Amino acid sequence: MDEERVHGGGPPPWWNRWADRHGRARLPWRSTLLITVFVLAGTRYAAAQQAGERAPLDTFARLLLVLASVLLLWRLRHPVVVVFGTAAATMLYLGAGYPYGPVFVAFAVACFSAVVAGHRKAAWTALGVLWAGHVLIAHWLHPWLPPARDSAAGWGQEGVVAAWGVAILSVAELARTRREQWARERAERAQAARRRADEERLRIARELHDVLAHSISVINVQAGVGLALLDSDPEQARTALTTIKAASKEALGEVRQVLDTLRAAGDAPRAPAPGLDRLPELVRQAAGTGLTVTVEGTAPTLPPGADLAAFRIVQEALTNVVRHSGSRHARVCLDSGDGTALRLRIDDDGPATGADAGGTGNGLAGMRERAAALGGTIEAGRRPDGGFRVLAVLPLRTGAEEDDR
Repeated sequence: MDEERVHGGGPPPWWNRWADRHGRARLPWRSTLLITVFVLAGTRYAAAQQAGERAPLDTFARLLLVLASVLLLWRLRHPVVVVFGTAAATMLYLGAGYPYGPVFVAFAVACFSAVVAGHRKAAWTALGVLWAGHVLIAHWLHPWLPPARDSAAGWGQEGVVAAWGVAILSVAELARTRREQWARERAERAQAARRRADEERLRIARELHDVLAHSISVINVQAGVGLALLDSDPEQARTALTTIKAASKEALGEVRQVLDTLRAAGDAPRAPAPGLDRLPELVRQAAGTGLTVTVEGTAPTLPPGADLAAFRIVQEALTNVVRHSGSRHARVCLDSGDGTALRLRIDDDGPATGADAGGTGNGLAGMRERAAALGGTIEAGRRPDGGFRVLAVLPLRTGAEEDDR
């Protein structure tokens, strides 16, 4: 698709950013100075070789050469004006009968810049106008233009001029296409990096939610027990405070572990991620809140990601029982009978208490995201006989492991 149509006739956004850094901050005077010196020196040498055939170089000729070259200072900011300005200066130079030489260099550079900036039609139009003007001067108007007694140029020369012009613009088109490809690749890499950062932020938020929701629920229950028994049973209140201290210490440790992922890349983890091997610890913590947890089945060997997800799902499900259920008993069932997936079921007998200890519904959403990320599923809802059930199915092998096999 034509770049001018896509961007409303102007340069594409990547060119504007490039020009902001390299053009508007300062003009490209070094390259322009080199081109000016080259054009003046080359034309002077050509004039010596064409002495007697073309009009001698004079002040006006040098002014035209300098004008065409100096216009290149603005080729990044105003490429259309510059390409037509250099074409006009070059045509005046040729119409005055001055010697041939590197007189087309400034125009070629202006065409290249215009095409790369996205002004393709302007560059090709300027080339066509200059070529048509050269044909008119060299084949029909030469008897009335200097130098005197000048003969018509050969048509082969016109073919060479046209071929050079087309070649220059073709190279510019290739450069423009390549730059656009680089810009797209950079944008895709930046988008992928942003997507990875968003996924990492979501993962960290999910981990923090699971850690804090569980630990704060335990602390909340134990604090209530401690306050209720502070006067009547100081020893039981002390036990509740001890549980609060242990739960808060564990929560701080897990929060530090989650936040360790924000360290510089390449640092090794300071502690292993939790897994189903810590299931007895969850049972003990639940017992501290008055919830009895029965575990059925044995945890199989899981990939690290699935092991962490299974642990967090059980942790969140038990936290919800503590916070939202009147049941004082929960069952955790682990089943991997077919060898391809782990069926993880957490049941409580209810009823729901209607209490809301700060829950926002993010726990179930987090469990679903964890399972979906591994290619598994989560079902959660009320049972027909009352109570609540969470059923997770997690694959025992990840997609990457299957590919390796």
